[in-house]
Amino acid sequence: MRRSVLLGTGSALPRRALGNEELARMVDTSDEWIVERTGIRNRYVAGDDETTSSLATEACRKAIEAAGIEAETIDLIVLATATPDQTFPATATIVQDALGCNGGIAFDVAAVCSGFLYALAVADSMLRSGMANRALVIGSETFSRILDWEDRSTCVLFGDGAGAIVIEAQEDGAAEPRGILATRLHADGAHNQLLYVDGGPSTTGTVGKLRMKGREVFRHAVVNLSQVLKEVLDEAGVAIEDIDWLVPHQANARILEATAKKLSMPPEKVIMTVGQHANTSAASVPLALDAAIRDGRIGKGDLVMLEAMGGGFTWGASLIRV
Repeated sequence: MRRSVLLGTGSALPRRALGNEELARMVDTSDEWIVERTGIRNRYVAGDDETTSSLATEACRKAIEAAGIEAETIDLIVLATATPDQTFPATATIVQDALGCNGGIAFDVAAVCSGFLYALAVADSMLRSGMANRALVIGSETFSRILDWEDRSTCVLFGDGAGAIVIEAQEDGAAEPRGILATRLHADGAHNQLLYVDGGPSTTGTVGKLRMKGREVFRHAVVNLSQVLKEVLDEAGVAIEDIDWLVPHQANARILEATAKKLSMPPEKVIMTVGQHANTSAASVPLALDAAIRDGRIGKGDLVMLEAMGGGFTWGASLIRV
């Protein structure tokens, strides 16, 4: 059986860190208010010369180095973003050219905070079908460009960044196979107005700003994420006790804690980087995954569950043996 096996991870953050105390001088909020409600203490904001593609390219170079391969061997790039460099062409093609692996497949996926899970599922399907052999799967965002910096209910939550992984199709007949074992994705467009951007090329001709009804999103997130995790466990024939690590979308510490509690998962098994990076949308899962692999928490052979939910609503989860 062909499986998509993880070879390496990488991440990138903008130069500028924006802590709560500095943010409190820009908008009516406080460090105490933000930490109590979200667990966030810091986020990163892209400068004028930093873009979704430049952050993605940096993350990809680190992932390629970690994988020990040459960029020219990449024949598929799937980039998840809600903040592309341009309306078109796809930001993935800009990254492809920067890396020097032109000629393969490159395109973007738009599923907001769930984007990396959607991109991973698409890349996995293409590798298993034989359409490609080695892929970069990226989540990259410059959400600071679409924030209303006068709305304290949203601007405190988000940051910029990128994460990337290299996966390769390998024939695997092992009793305990490595790679992507199971993935489930969902969407429900009925909840469009709970988390959205109030602009777009076809409606206003502008980029627009992010709008969110936080309480409703929180409620849906805990229910949807716990359900999809159970679906993936059932599909893979794995018990929750067998999971070594949960790498969730880093939206809000309270959502992470509530989801873990609903699943009876010990908090020490949950990778949390939201305090340092805030919510980086499609970048948050690969950012957290890279951090935990590089600091030695996640090691080869570990069973890791990735999960995310974002605007749309979209949500999903993927089980990987590293």
